[in-house]
Amino acid sequence: MTKQIWLNLPVKDVAKAKDFFWKIGFSFNEQHDTPSSTCMVVGESHFVVMLFEESLFASFSQNKLTDTQSSSEVLISIDAESVAEVDELAKKVEEAGGTVFSPPTESQGWMYGFGFADLDGHRWNVLFMDFTKLS
Repeated sequence: MTKQIWLNLPVKDVAKAKDFFWKIGFSFNEQHDTPSSTCMVVGESHFVVMLFEESLFASFSQNKLTDTQSSSEVLISIDAESVAEVDELAKKVEEAGGTVFSPPTESQGWMYGFGFADLDGHRWNVLFMDFTKLS
């Protein structure tokens, strides 16, 4: 049925959003860049996150945009390979202008992670999961 899935997110300024994600370590497939969109590639499976200028995104979704300051449309979760990677990414997010809304901490005895909002208020969750501690 499907060959690939990707996520589309509205952003106020594509260049600023791209710069933010570049600073925290994400990569881009610049062959798919336009003035109103960019193609971010995440992880080993090359999961695609398309960042679209808000007006273009609204034309695709044919719906009003969520006010990310007062509500969430989704929580995007990504994995980390270590506690150190979680801490490093949290620092990079703050340095790049993002907002850490949940500082790095251990959860349930086997997870370590943090939550952040990007420049457009989309919420991300970064987790290191140590399955050897899962009982």
